[in-house]
Amino acid sequence: MELNNAKIKEIIAKNFKWIVLFICVIGFLSLAEDVFKKEIMRGDIIGYKFISTYLISDVATPIAKVITSLGGATCLIIISTILLICIKNKKIGISICANLLIITILNLLLKNIVQRPRPTEYRLINESGYSFPSGHSMISMAFYGYIIYLIYKYVKNKYLKYITITIFSILIISIGISRIYLGVHYTSDVLAGFFISISYLILYTSMINKFVIGREE
Repeated sequence: MELNNAKIKEIIAKNFKWIVLFICVIGFLSLAEDVFKKEIMRGDIIGYKFISTYLISDVATPIAKVITSLGGATCLIIISTILLICIKNKKIGISICANLLIITILNLLLKNIVQRPRPTEYRLINESGYSFPSGHSMISMAFYGYIIYLIYKYVKNKYLKYITITIFSILIISIGISRIYLGVHYTSDVLAGFFISISYLILYTSMINKFVIGREE
């Protein structure tokens, strides 16, 4: 029995990222199925009620707008350009820019396939286009998630490594919450964006290691 448990743990550890990928794909497809049925999910209703009842305020709204801008196209393009110029290993710099381009195209494709209208209950900012999956959430998870991966892989100082990883992780989650707060996305839009980007990142980082950076994990 102990041998079997040890073997199972070994298999899980060896294939952990693929297990995560599978779970995230299932999560995304489950949400997409409900959206195709034109359903507003219970989680969407709970998310809106919680935010409209407890979070919206004159103080929080400007903060949410600043946070959401950190997941916008202008900010991410500027950061990508700076990193491309500053990082000595140009392969890594190019991979950051390529990552942003690929995930943006993927998000646009998914939006146009699903074609879910944006929420209409309340709006604190104006946004056009379709709602599912959330572009800010999806692209931020892929972009800042890849930065987290590079920090984990290349930064040697443990304190700096884990502090920056924590900051970027909080930023990703905050961007997703800000989209719900500002009334431009349902909770399911944000979750779907996170799910599909985690799956994408696992594939992207695996390909980058194998074909671009030249280092196997």
